[in-house]
Amino acid sequence: MSLREIELKEEYRSDRNDIVAEFFFPCLSNCSEYNRCVDFLSIQTLATISMAFDNFASGKAKLKMITGHRFKTTDLNLFTKLFSQKYTKSFEGKLIKDTKIQKLQNIVDNGQIGLKIAIPNSEQVADSFSERIGIFKDSQENTVAFTGTSRESFSTQTRDFESVDVFTSWNDKSRIERKVKDFDDLWENKTKHLEVYDFMYAEENNLLKYSSEWVLQD
Repeated sequence: MSLREIELKEEYRSDRNDIVAEFFFPCLSNCSEYNRCVDFLSIQTLATISMAFDNFASGKAKLKMITGHRFKTTDLNLFTKLFSQKYTKSFEGKLIKDTKIQKLQNIVDNGQIGLKIAIPNSEQVADSFSERIGIFKDSQENTVAFTGTSRESFSTQTRDFESVDVFTSWNDKSRIERKVKDFDDLWENKTKHLEVYDFMYAEENNLLKYSSEWVLQD
């Protein structure tokens, strides 16, 4: 099934729609590439994306994530183990959480996930990066972009009240092209007022902020 075959709305809103079930999961299940900007990222969120992203199993799907530079301490430790070549990584265990992270490790090791950190470098930009772009692409060159939601949370029980505006390559080509270019410029560190680094470079050069006190809902 292609992205174009999904019955997509122009907008999803919490009082009218189940945004996860009606929008995120169908798009994740039928895309071959997912590019996403978020303000915060946790291990739980990344693991949940990997489980919903059906095409990861084929070894062909790609996920590119750009996030701000603040992390919970426990998440930062796990991200470092996942993306660093220095660790002998094994998350095998009896808990469901261990199974999810083990699967995530396999996907990272297969080169299917890229993680970059965006840090403001201008007085014109406040404390942190919080752009809200998401882009799904399938093997038939169909593209779906969205804006509006601030957190990559896939909980169907506890979510913020939010709305998502959706654009498609078959109905809104010019806007899709702008969103794709905006993301690509971020990924290549060509965006004014920001510096974008590979996760491990940012971690090794002490560019990340971390705390056990930040509350991130997933």
